[in-house]
Amino acid sequence: MNATINDLISRRSCRAYSEKAVEEEKLAEILKVGTYAPTGRNKQSPVIVAVEDKATRDLLSKMNRKIMGSETDPFYGAPTVLVVLADPTVPTYLYDGALVMGNLLNAANALGVDSCWIHRAREEFESEQGKALLKKWGLPAGLEGIGHCILGYRKTELPEASPRKEGYVVRVK
Repeated sequence: MNATINDLISRRSCRAYSEKAVEEEKLAEILKVGTYAPTGRNKQSPVIVAVEDKATRDLLSKMNRKIMGSETDPFYGAPTVLVVLADPTVPTYLYDGALVMGNLLNAANALGVDSCWIHRAREEFESEQGKALLKKWGLPAGLEGIGHCILGYRKTELPEASPRKEGYVVRVK
């Protein structure tokens, strides 16, 4: 099987991470691949914020927990959080950001790094605390959170793929 196809089929969401940090070379490669996701009219509306600082990572976790109404870490202990934001004035921003998320997740898998897409980024960055983070990071106000791509190395084995649903593909010839 083609290596790229194998990586796409074998990727799984990881929900239990060790404290081991992602190596700089691998993180740089994952981020690079994220910037090559297709975007509508090549507007490149997304921005990726790589959070490796534990205090900032923990703040994002706390904000996300509050929105979720939970006391557990929504990032499952992952040491790195890639926040994908996008400019909502670009008509394709949501799709552009989703494609960036997909590229990040798949690149991580190809490099042996575990990952998971975590939601609630939109709500985080609509909040005053989220707006303050955007300002602190030197980003324009008004960016919308698309998702968090958490990265790290698993503590436990990943599950097998679920069977694909009946009727997932309809072919018209």
